[in-house]
Amino acid sequence: MRETSDSDVQITPQEALDFHSQGRPGKIEIVATKPMATQRDLSLAYSPGVAVPVQAIYDNPAAAYDYTAKGNLVAVISNGTAILGMGNLGALASKPVMEGKAVLFKRFADVDSIDIEVDTEDAQRFIDAVELLEPTFGGINLEDIAAPDCFIIEQTLKERMNIPVFHDDQHGTAIIAAAGLINACALTGKSLKDIKVVCNGAGAAAISCTELIKSMGVPHDNVIMCDRKGVIYQGRIEGMDQWKSAHAAKTTARTLAEAIVGADVFLGLSAANSLSADMLKTMADQPIIFAMANPDPEISPPVARAARPDAIIATGRSDFPNQVNNVLCFPFLFRGALDVRATTINEPMKIAASHALAQLARETVPEEVAAAYGGLMHKFGRDYIIPSPFDPRLMEIVASAVAKAAMDSGVAQKPIADMDAYRASLRARQNPTTSALTQVYQAARAKPKRMIFAEAEEDVVLRAAVQFKQDGYGVPVLIGRDARVTEKLIGLGANPDDYEIHNSAQSPLVDKMVDRLYNRLQRRGYLRRDIQRMVNRDRNIFGALLLQMDQADAMITGVTRTFGQTLRELRRVLDPKKDAVPFGIHVMVGKTHTVFIADTTVNERPSAEELAHIAEKTAAVARRMGHVPRVAFLSFSTFGNPAGTWLNNIRDAVALLDVRRPDFEYEGDMPPDVALNPAVMKNYPFCRLSGPANVLVMPGLQSANLSAKLLRELGGDQVIGPMLLGMERQVQVATMASSTSDLVTLAVLAAAGVTE
Repeated sequence: MRETSDSDVQITPQEALDFHSQGRPGKIEIVATKPMATQRDLSLAYSPGVAVPVQAIYDNPAAAYDYTAKGNLVAVISNGTAILGMGNLGALASKPVMEGKAVLFKRFADVDSIDIEVDTEDAQRFIDAVELLEPTFGGINLEDIAAPDCFIIEQTLKERMNIPVFHDDQHGTAIIAAAGLINACALTGKSLKDIKVVCNGAGAAAISCTELIKSMGVPHDNVIMCDRKGVIYQGRIEGMDQWKSAHAAKTTARTLAEAIVGADVFLGLSAANSLSADMLKTMADQPIIFAMANPDPEISPPVARAARPDAIIATGRSDFPNQVNNVLCFPFLFRGALDVRATTINEPMKIAASHALAQLARETVPEEVAAAYGGLMHKFGRDYIIPSPFDPRLMEIVASAVAKAAMDSGVAQKPIADMDAYRASLRARQNPTTSALTQVYQAARAKPKRMIFAEAEEDVVLRAAVQFKQDGYGVPVLIGRDARVTEKLIGLGANPDDYEIHNSAQSPLVDKMVDRLYNRLQRRGYLRRDIQRMVNRDRNIFGALLLQMDQADAMITGVTRTFGQTLRELRRVLDPKKDAVPFGIHVMVGKTHTVFIADTTVNERPSAEELAHIAEKTAAVARRMGHVPRVAFLSFSTFGNPAGTWLNNIRDAVALLDVRRPDFEYEGDMPPDVALNPAVMKNYPFCRLSGPANVLVMPGLQSANLSAKLLRELGGDQVIGPMLLGMERQVQVATMASSTSDLVTLAVLAAAGVTE
């Protein structure tokens, strides 16, 4: 039910603490969106230039949306009285969760968000504090506030504030559950106006779910709500309040077991194992079960399936089909609301979001989403009634539906005239690499691989291996001295018995390895004793031989030696792939852009044929990472001006592609400003690129390697790589400065086949 429920991803407490503390503490920072390099920049940003928009906003308050960040800024606010499943731990303890929520807003919908922790359990003081923030924010996301205060707080703030106020714990869950219910009814031939529903739980999410499905057509008399004391029936006095009373049913049932007899739908927002298999057996044909308690549902899906094979089952967990995950809703709901400057988030907007999610699940599942789940989720059906959180269409579909509902219901202050153009802008808003990388990680988890970690005695490598295993990407094959690796595994809190360790000094495979490598190198001046030493002492040689002998699917190395030295050692064992050129790619990932740079690691002065090959293979990688490739062959020269000695290779590479007619755009020779800056590109109307290039093919290793390293050290982008392509087996050579995260990313890219 909550976005924190990825129970198939295993982390240790220390890893979580390290993640939040290393580098800059916390998970968010403020970044200026305008240049701040010169005195003039500062004068425009602050005094005296800032006085002009100040006056404009005073004259017209709506201008704040034009001259400040208000229109894309949401406050995530909590008092920490109901943190996740941990209870009332206070405002300060809620800060990591609220920062996390802010990160999700940015990651999924490009909404800027600031966390605010209010240190009071007095509902009125909380309301007063938040109400005063209206000039700052375009929307308010309430989070982790205990019932019944959450109802009072949200309703009062909605009445007093002229910006959207939304309590995600209530309505996010309700919107997604309602979407699933729409589709479950469609699959079972049931109608919302006829179904009988039992809701187990009477907290914030349960009441919101009940209210929303009633708004969508489920009759009041067809719903029975239960709490810890049993059925909430008309006339009950004990444990009642105004919110429960609104859903009191006219019924003789007094327990969940009695209420559920003949019911079509079970909505569980309560506690683990509160629905038994015997109860489930008494429900109507094709029962619809939403067991959304976390981390353990009201009934385990295998138990439910055994009791009722005809049931449709959803949970809040990511390791079962049909996950009710709030991240499917709140980022895109706010995206649409902010874009039309909605004054509130009303029932029509929530219902529109539910129907949009339901419709999206019925559409053909994108190939990349199906791949992320091992190809198991190809189409709408009983195990796919709710879209995947990794579906790249979510922002476009949900945000546009919400925006339209806001306009139709009269709460939009800035209606959108051209919805098609708006949908296109939503598609372009997020960098597709972000979504593609998430799908790559899911694909690796769906088909785990055996990954050699050749330098397992290094702390950073061993941590990466442990994370690779714990996160379910595959089986790490560790190379190192048994005692040393075992000692370090214990120090990391891992069980050495769960890991496969190969010691090159005493492996039973050494004799076969020596024979194999000696046959390969004996006519290159190597004696057999030279080969014996290499196999025993060089972990890259030993690891490459393990790989060649099919003891693993891929290998990662490189943190103890330079890239060039490591690659030379690997090539003593491994050849290039047939008809391929080994080369390296650095991937620069920015907020809204990704650029693939090649060849940055291998070929000093590539020929025209090699440049064309590098372009084709890099374009393929760009596609696998979610981009439509636009290739620029870079040079100091702009289409021949000035002339130079080394331009022929570049031009001949373009000519080769002209003959091959590949399915991507390409152009050259051109310098980086022409390739990347649309204003400069306009000076060359004959240029065949339809927009800025995202694949840069470098003319030689010296410029390529220097550029990649400069960008890594000086640029603001995230850097992935170098990724090595073109070898006969999947092997990745990391840099000596690689972090654990860098190594895991490279390993996952290799495991998922991105670098093939």
